[in-house]
Amino acid sequence: MNPTRPSLPRRLSPPGLLALVAGLGLSGGCAIYHPAAQPLAPAATAATWDARTLQDAGLRHYLAQNLGREPAPWPLTAWDFETLSWVAFYYNPTLDVARAQWEIARAGLKTAAARPNPTLSVIPGYNTNAGAGISPWLPAISADYLFETAGKRDRRQDVARLTAESSRQAVLAAAWQVRSDLRRALIDLATAERKLALLQAQSAQQQRILALLEQRLQAGAVSAGDLAAPRVARVRAETDLAAAERQLPVTRQRIAQVLGVSVDALRGTTLNPPSPPNPFSAGQLAAARRVSLQSRADVLGALARYESSQAALAGEVAKQYPDLHLGPGYQYDQGADKWTLGLTLELPVFNHNEGPIAEAEARRQQAAAEFVALQAQVIADIDGAAAAQEAAAVNLGHLARIQAELKLQQDRLQSRLAAGNADQLELASAGLELAAGELALLDAQAQAATAAGQLEDALQVPFAKLDPLVVPSRALTSLPSP
Repeated sequence: MNPTRPSLPRRLSPPGLLALVAGLGLSGGCAIYHPAAQPLAPAATAATWDARTLQDAGLRHYLAQNLGREPAPWPLTAWDFETLSWVAFYYNPTLDVARAQWEIARAGLKTAAARPNPTLSVIPGYNTNAGAGISPWLPAISADYLFETAGKRDRRQDVARLTAESSRQAVLAAAWQVRSDLRRALIDLATAERKLALLQAQSAQQQRILALLEQRLQAGAVSAGDLAAPRVARVRAETDLAAAERQLPVTRQRIAQVLGVSVDALRGTTLNPPSPPNPFSAGQLAAARRVSLQSRADVLGALARYESSQAALAGEVAKQYPDLHLGPGYQYDQGADKWTLGLTLELPVFNHNEGPIAEAEARRQQAAAEFVALQAQVIADIDGAAAAQEAAAVNLGHLARIQAELKLQQDRLQSRLAAGNADQLELASAGLELAAGELALLDAQAQAATAAGQLEDALQVPFAKLDPLVVPSRALTSLPSP
């Protein structure tokens, strides 16, 4: 006898048999996993939010990784659009939610790859009429092992893999939305700051005109009615100025929200708007349009959902083939050991899984329709953004020419005033016209910048380095590929 292995009794007593079965069931062949509790404390999470700054060491490391250079000098006091985009990718909670959803989908890969556990049944029995000297116990145990056929497990893994890919693309789509929101907020901030300065100049011009008219009124050169329109214009200018002053903090708050920090974290920083992109030529736009229809994150996500529905349909078709159940069993029958081996198959008599197959076919058709509808929407967005950009450029050029004429008119009046052929009221009126033209030109510039950004959002081509976004932002660790 091998001294390292204890000998087993040739025959187990019924209590011993039940103890063995209980031991096998409790051991399970593997350790039980208990994830650690992670309670949320609202006060602590709020404090963490308030503590976020643009001088964070982790943020600096993240920027260096993704910009390909060290942000210098650190801490930065002036931030450009590209750098701020990565700040938003680091802090914005929307991306954390999208990443968490992607992690859920990735966890589904483990679920899909798992093989079904066998089942064990314990059937105790007792014979009340057992003869003398014969054990009355009739305990029995049986197991059931499921063997899936027709590649059902492979189909489940295909569905899980494609679902995870769709979730990964959703992270990239969320990043594009964050970037788009940040661009609009920066353009609005730059416009609001410039508009405030122009409205202040306009209000000063209105005050000057009104003061000159009041002097003429006192001299009897004009009537009181001649001052009504300038006074109304002054009230309107002051109202617009007050509205612009209120808009500035609101816009900075929007930027802070998109970045994922408190507005206090932006104090003392200069936030520069995005630089105007180079316009696309007709050929470049057509090429970018073709690439966009095949590479946009939402398009790829919709394609993954369609392929997932295709895999799900294949899985329902595979269910027409019955799985095999292997059921070995043992019974201790009044002193005799009895062994059985059972094979079980589902008989496809009443249905061949037609209902679930039809549902899966309908879901595949729905996914195909959603993909086509999304591509159509992308085409409409690209064409609409290109048309809006062209119209904005035409309008901007027209207003720029008008503004140049107004500036030339003011210069001429300045020369006439120096020669004694014009008065201060004429010059102030020309300055007011120039200020109004500058406000109109500013609005046109904002519209042109917004239209250019909308075209970039529709194409999603110029900004391609988004893969790092699927990694949790503040963990800064690499995740295994799905």
